[in-house]
Amino acid sequence: MSSIQDIGTASNLFASYNTNNTAKPAAEDPQDRFLKLLVTQMKNQDPLNPLDNAQVTTQLAQISTVNGIEKLNATLQGMASGITAGQSLQAAGMIGHNVLVPGSALQLAGGSGVFGVDLPQPADNVKVTIHDSTGQAVRVMDLGAQVAGPLTLQWDGMSDNGTPAADGSYTMSVSAQRGDQKVDAQTLAFGIVQGVSQGNQGVQLNVGGLGTAALSDVKQIF
Repeated sequence: MSSIQDIGTASNLFASYNTNNTAKPAAEDPQDRFLKLLVTQMKNQDPLNPLDNAQVTTQLAQISTVNGIEKLNATLQGMASGITAGQSLQAAGMIGHNVLVPGSALQLAGGSGVFGVDLPQPADNVKVTIHDSTGQAVRVMDLGAQVAGPLTLQWDGMSDNGTPAADGSYTMSVSAQRGDQKVDAQTLAFGIVQGVSQGNQGVQLNVGGLGTAALSDVKQIF
């Protein structure tokens, strides 16, 4: 009999809830639907086989879990928006600054070219090869042992045969070893941040002739 009496109590609670929440946001619709279904189920239960208290408690726990997840998702979305806004402001402050980003392009101007190498771990032997537009090796730079992390380097424009190379566009490659093991080193191209944009892939930097780069791709700022 106690279960039958609970029908009126649940109905009153639902009526009170419905009166005080006539304009709930869409995020609470699942909770409204659940309460309507629960009250309807209790109203139409078999008096000889009433709903089990444990069953009702389980259903209430489930809707509470769903509601909690929705609120958590809304909170995370708000945090993500705040992070994106912060990244945009940070990126805007980089306009006009020189950066090193992953890439193999190397520009020689006035007998000088700046580039970099990024090592995920220390290496016993690091070599950088600079190629001209035909792919021919112009200069091989033996850097010896290097620690892990980004390394800023400069080419003086001299070729291996002792003559100065012509100003223009070159490419570079890197090889590194630690003992007998190859180290997956990465070349870094030098460029100037000329603009910032916001797209589906997050904050993007316009690095002139190097194209666009993600904010997380920047290894060094000058």
